[in-house]
Amino acid sequence: MFMFKYTVCFVKRKNEILLLNREKAPIMGVWNGVGGKIEIGETPDEGAMREVFEETGIRVGRSYSSGTVTWETAGAEQDGIYVYLYEAEDDLIYETPMKTREGILDWKTIDWILAPENLGIAEMVGAYLPVLLKEEGRYSFIYKNGQTFLA
Repeated sequence: MFMFKYTVCFVKRKNEILLLNREKAPIMGVWNGVGGKIEIGETPDEGAMREVFEETGIRVGRSYSSGTVTWETAGAEQDGIYVYLYEAEDDLIYETPMKTREGILDWKTIDWILAPENLGIAEMVGAYLPVLLKEEGRYSFIYKNGQTFLA
């Protein structure tokens, strides 16, 4: 099985998801989940939980749903990212907006995130997040020709 290098993670609390507006590349200036590079010796699950804690201070356990998004690079090689959705406790107190070294963290409503006219969300999120929110499980998505499909 091919191992990807990066994770993107979403923490859900009731009808909101904690997002990060990045201050540096890649995807500078848009809202996305938190995450980053998987370290040597880590599984993708371990890397995702560590990244959530490092970027937010929130400890998460097993993900509610997760998956992979794969795409073909310009050199016709396969690349991708691991995606995770975690459910926070409804009574989690986490004040935002909050400035971090990565950017600004803020809770955004699911309706706002998934609004078709929202141009401030990272590419592909609007295609795979509704599936992750729908039911528990592991999913595979393919990004091709500007569209994301459930594999």
